[in-house]
Amino acid sequence: MGAEPVVTLVTTDLTIGGMTCAACVNRVEKKLGRLDGVTATVNLATGRARVSHPAQTRPEELVAAVEKAGCTAALPEWPKRHRSEEAEGASDGQRQDRDRLLVTVLLAVPVLVLSMVPGWQFRNWQWLCFVLAAPVAVWSAWPFHVRAVRGLRHASATMDTLVSLGVAASFSWSAYALFLGGAGEPGMRMPFTLVPTASEGIAPIYLEGAVGVPLFVLAGRFLEARARRGTGAALRSLVRLGAKEVSVREGGSERHIPVEQLEAGQVFVVRPGERVATDGDVVEGSSAVDQSLVTGESEPVEVGQGSTVVGGAVNAGGLLLVRATAVGTDTRLARIDRLVTEAQAGKARIQRLADSAAGVFVPVVLALAVTALGFWLGAGADPQAAVTACVAVLVVACPCALGLATPTALMAATGRGAQLGVLVTGPQALEGLRHIDAVVLDKTGTLTSGQMSVVRVTAVPDGLGRDTLLRLAGAVEQGSEHPLGRAVSAYARRELPGQRLPDVTGFRALPGRGVCGRVEGRLVEVLAAEGELPATLAAARPVAEACAHTPVLVRVDGVAEALIEVGDVVRPGGYRAVERLRRLGVRPMLVTGDAPAPARAVAEALGIDDVHARRTPEDKAALVRDLQQQGHRVAVVGDGVNDAAALAGADLGIAMGSGADVAIGAADVTLVRGDIDVLADAIRLARRTLGTIRANLVWAFGCNVVTVPLAMVGLLDPMLAAAAMSAGSLLVVGNSLRLRARQPSPARRPTR
Repeated sequence: MGAEPVVTLVTTDLTIGGMTCAACVNRVEKKLGRLDGVTATVNLATGRARVSHPAQTRPEELVAAVEKAGCTAALPEWPKRHRSEEAEGASDGQRQDRDRLLVTVLLAVPVLVLSMVPGWQFRNWQWLCFVLAAPVAVWSAWPFHVRAVRGLRHASATMDTLVSLGVAASFSWSAYALFLGGAGEPGMRMPFTLVPTASEGIAPIYLEGAVGVPLFVLAGRFLEARARRGTGAALRSLVRLGAKEVSVREGGSERHIPVEQLEAGQVFVVRPGERVATDGDVVEGSSAVDQSLVTGESEPVEVGQGSTVVGGAVNAGGLLLVRATAVGTDTRLARIDRLVTEAQAGKARIQRLADSAAGVFVPVVLALAVTALGFWLGAGADPQAAVTACVAVLVVACPCALGLATPTALMAATGRGAQLGVLVTGPQALEGLRHIDAVVLDKTGTLTSGQMSVVRVTAVPDGLGRDTLLRLAGAVEQGSEHPLGRAVSAYARRELPGQRLPDVTGFRALPGRGVCGRVEGRLVEVLAAEGELPATLAAARPVAEACAHTPVLVRVDGVAEALIEVGDVVRPGGYRAVERLRRLGVRPMLVTGDAPAPARAVAEALGIDDVHARRTPEDKAALVRDLQQQGHRVAVVGDGVNDAAALAGADLGIAMGSGADVAIGAADVTLVRGDIDVLADAIRLARRTLGTIRANLVWAFGCNVVTVPLAMVGLLDPMLAAAAMSAGSLLVVGNSLRLRARQPSPARRPTR
């Protein structure tokens, strides 16, 4: 037997038009799913579909399948077209909806007032109402009629079907009553009641229902669209961070070019107050850079020659020359945009159940409406009361809120998370964040900075002095390529601002020991400390944390003058982050490939009791499996290649944004600003988001459970039914919007 051919799957995004409720979403997903090897996730709030399909399936086939479902589809033009143009297209559609709503208000309000206030009903008032109601029932409700007919051609029913039938039934009944039922007689009066009642004599008109349903549905749609745009405001604010133009320096001259023409390797200028055009390395100048809108880090970051800056950050200080290292879709800002957009396309498990229910919901509602009509007519009730109950059932049972329950919450949460410095790959990651009870923390680059730096300088009492010794040691180490030497040299320049490190003569590297050279006529040796320290230094040196650092001895003219301790320092706020995880019910563990002594020192500084040292990448992955077998939901936080296996095997992988690409690629969540303190904020946001989704779905289902029976027994007016249906959608969106205001916990310092 031959091997089965390997099927290559690709992903295509489609822009879907004409969707109005969860039933539309379910129908489009089913149509796409009938193609061989195709799976699709459709998002009602964003109007996007993410389709996974074999490489041989052409996008035109996907578009045709969506059109067979009664909707429109197109391939998005991003990145060819800028997001601002896309926003302009959306605003044009909003203007059309607004104009249609305004005309409907002008025509419908007089009809509602005259129908509800009997004292204002003048002679032949009903004919004026009929003339005003006709454009509303036809033109204002035309989008509903068109989509209902389109769905009928494809043997499907949606929210538009319900609204269209409700408006048509109300207007047709009123026309019958006016022309054939005696309601057109001059001097006719009609009392108004909230509960439909049978009439005596002439057949009453029901024009307020014919205009009230389109009015309330259009108003609800308009407000809902504005609110839904609010849920995506955080993402749009991130996209707008990108600069439009950039000043490129070439051959001593500057020229302005569009940022799209900037190429990697070019040097561009960032003046005070300007945004950094793209990711790059500083080649000249120093400044403080505000990266809060990109990474969520509130404090400005000091940058200088050799420092990395992120596109979209604001230069708060001096002039910078930056060499571009990434442009276009390769920048961090573009990756954030892409990750957040992909996350918003996903669905939580509970939303998939809701969409499945919505697929059969509309046919069931149609059956219930016909049942109510037949029951009332069979029971000998007035035909007007029977029609009223039927129309009320059609209008109130709209599954629109079901389709909005998850996507609006996800849009608000992922956008807010990006602002805080947390990127999630989708709702599955949010669900994983909510349930984790153990977190495996890597040491180097996660709990610590990952860069060697000077931790402490101990000088001999009554010696040359700390600053002098730093200047001499930093001068000698300028010629060293060793990480320890670079750390000493950088520390000296930082601690002695305005002082130029002196030149070195006779520089020599001593393999395995250190470096030496002559500075200002003195022989300066910077050597690895071996054996016992001189008594003068041992007495002056603090004992705490000595085992966590590498001691470097500074000798001047053969005399031991200072001890410089170099180490990988713990990230600021690390202890608070660990304490916050504990308060959330998450067990922290430190797992590292380092020796036990540095691992214990870091764990003690952070208050972590569970320490695993000397662990290989395979050991880390095995530890994760052991914890899972014990029943834990495990998250792994790491930043390096050696963490990739554990990240991929965990229930939830969390990568530091400053880490290796392979680690970020294997993770479900990325902490953009490289600070584990934000992990607790991510867990709290995830729990709040999942709670919001559940509340939205409970409201959406509960509203129908209550209102549909009321409508069937004749206790709900169709106009009030339309208002209740629109209010349900608005409440769902409004509840999701509360996630935008989610604030991180205040920076309280826990007591140890």
